[in-house]
Amino acid sequence: MSETKSETSETVTSEEGVTAAEPASPAPSLAERLEREGDVAADYIEELLDIVDIDGDIDMDVEGERAMVSLVGGNLDHLVGVEGAVVDALQELTRLAVLRETGERSRLMLDIAGWRQGKREALTVAGSTAATTAKESGEPVSLEPMTPFERKIVHDAVAAAGLTSESEGQEPNRYVVVLPS
Repeated sequence: MSETKSETSETVTSEEGVTAAEPASPAPSLAERLEREGDVAADYIEELLDIVDIDGDIDMDVEGERAMVSLVGGNLDHLVGVEGAVVDALQELTRLAVLRETGERSRLMLDIAGWRQGKREALTVAGSTAATTAKESGEPVSLEPMTPFERKIVHDAVAAAGLTSESEGQEPNRYVVVLPS
């Protein structure tokens, strides 16, 4: 006896030979998918920490449409690296682990020892300061080259200050220009 599946139901045959339609499991919600990403990422990071014998606590959260995984505790500065190079590499490896496990591309953010949070705060201040300067001078203000993640934070800070900004240049030297009102 064969079984057939459709998008909305699944045919199930009982031991007595009675066939009934059962509703298919609904697709997981965005929040459920992001929580799953966070769980997979946390397991991967935990395995890495065990391999290199480093202690740390893992915190998971969902922020907007992105899973956030933070590694805190102890001396973790060597896992951040110069200008976040190591944390960026670990984030990409973790995203690959999530892809391998779930089959879906991940946008999760990995923070180690609060480095990304500190960077976010500094970039928000830089964006607000550039917006104030542009407002007062009436001239565009150009900032130094940044990664796409960093530029997004600056653009958000400029928008919160009531001005507009745009990215100019070519990667890896793309930078934000804050426009006066």
